[in-house]
Amino acid sequence: MSESRTTYLLVDGENIDATLGMSVLGRRPEPTERPRWDRILSFTEEVWQDPARGLFFLNATSGQMPMSFVQALLAMDYRPIPLAGTGTEKVVDIGIQRTMEAILAQGHGDVLLASHDGDYIPQVERLLESGRRVGVLCFREFLNSELAHLTDRGLQVFDLEDDLGAFNAVLPRVRIIPLTSFDPVRYL
Repeated sequence: MSESRTTYLLVDGENIDATLGMSVLGRRPEPTERPRWDRILSFTEEVWQDPARGLFFLNATSGQMPMSFVQALLAMDYRPIPLAGTGTEKVVDIGIQRTMEAILAQGHGDVLLASHDGDYIPQVERLLESGRRVGVLCFREFLNSELAHLTDRGLQVFDLEDDLGAFNAVLPRVRIIPLTSFDPVRYL
């Protein structure tokens, strides 16, 4: 175990849900098809062997919050962060960007970002330049290509389904499969 650094899991819930629904399933996900957020937080603790703090960003601009989901997040030791804006602001993106800047300013802490979005590239670059461990949790085939190119600079990319096992159901994804991890039984 390292010198007890904290790994911050920053979840762009809207992005993960939209990518799962629109790009992977082509419809609204059923409850059984949604990620197991407890597994994702456990992975965050295990990946770099450090304590994890899960921050789950929600858009509450409408004035409404999904209270049953918020309660479930609290029970799993996440910190829900419901943000409200003017209606034209990307409140979740802005909140995550500001959080990354704060992590950078405090001088310590690593980041796992659950998103596919390229809006975080400047903050990810600065975190990497400062020597932080930074990873992205996503569906690899939908990750922003500019963000994916940061792997040359140390960014680690983890697939939510393949690397984390964050789903109970096998998702109907079409993606490039490394031969070493191809399991033909999955397709029978």
